[in-house]
Amino acid sequence: MAETAARAARGKGASKGGSQPAVSKDLLTRAYRDMLLIRRFEEKAGQLYGMGLIGGFCHLYIGQEAVVVGMQLCLKPGDEVITSYRDHGHMLATGMEARGVMAELTGRIGGYSKGKGGSMHMFSREKGFYGGHGIVGAQVSLGAGLAFANWYREDGAVAVTYFGEGASNQGQVFESLNLAALFKLPCIFVIENNKYGMGTSVERASASRDLSKNGAPWGIPGEQVNGMDVLAVKEAGERAVAHCRAGNGPYLLEMKTYRYRGHSMSDPAKYRTREEVQKMREQNDCIETARKMLLEQFGASEAELKVIDDEVKAIVQDSAEFAQTSPEPDESELWTDVLVESKA
Repeated sequence: MAETAARAARGKGASKGGSQPAVSKDLLTRAYRDMLLIRRFEEKAGQLYGMGLIGGFCHLYIGQEAVVVGMQLCLKPGDEVITSYRDHGHMLATGMEARGVMAELTGRIGGYSKGKGGSMHMFSREKGFYGGHGIVGAQVSLGAGLAFANWYREDGAVAVTYFGEGASNQGQVFESLNLAALFKLPCIFVIENNKYGMGTSVERASASRDLSKNGAPWGIPGEQVNGMDVLAVKEAGERAVAHCRAGNGPYLLEMKTYRYRGHSMSDPAKYRTREEVQKMREQNDCIETARKMLLEQFGASEAELKVIDDEVKAIVQDSAEFAQTSPEPDESELWTDVLVESKA
């Protein structure tokens, strides 16, 4: 908390490069609102799953909100995001509507994949979100492909490729790192290290204790980041983005974060103690940290934050109602979106 408070104090003054503040009240308020939206959305999704309205697998992002929100603050239109199956938070952070995401979770036609993709398979080219992917690590090579396209077009865009520590030692990940370094692709590899790959602690699964060095054999710079601090994420993200946009090749960020729920909704999470989870919630929660900073460092009032809270609750409630009233896809949808339709 001392480090966070110091960073907030720096933000109220001039940045190193000029007179503009590094962090403003408006920026932190936006981050707080976006993180809170993800948190409340995921809590509602968990409720709907418990009611039997969401089927299949459902992996919640509760606890990790600062990672994707902080990174998104560094990006601009045209940049791309791709991630794994724990993807609802990434969708909302890129600006995808809560209605469409929740409707997809319930398998309704109003969802982003017309109710045919479910929790792990949504997509929005308009928002630069290239999917959540259910195969562990598979999105990493696809993310390198997105960066390759940007490199080929010379459009200045970067691709942010998220994956967990459980996927970090897969062969396809290292192949992607090698290719990205070889071509100097504008790809930011983000390892969301939430300490548990499914039910296995990272200490038991990885010989390396510093995953930010995984790109070292190919000369890829990397750093460990406090993924529970949205401003720390933003600072590191800006360094990575600037590195990529300058044509210097890929960058790797290991976000030290934590998920409060199990791997999926079917996971009882007996591999860790309740005390461990409670300690993280009480001492490191990203939303509560941002809230305290707004109140204590930036002069926000409880009334201001309540307006945000009420707005977020309304959006989430509306998404839940839409997800339950939107019709299911017609049987004819089984035959659509299978092959590319040629106009020739």
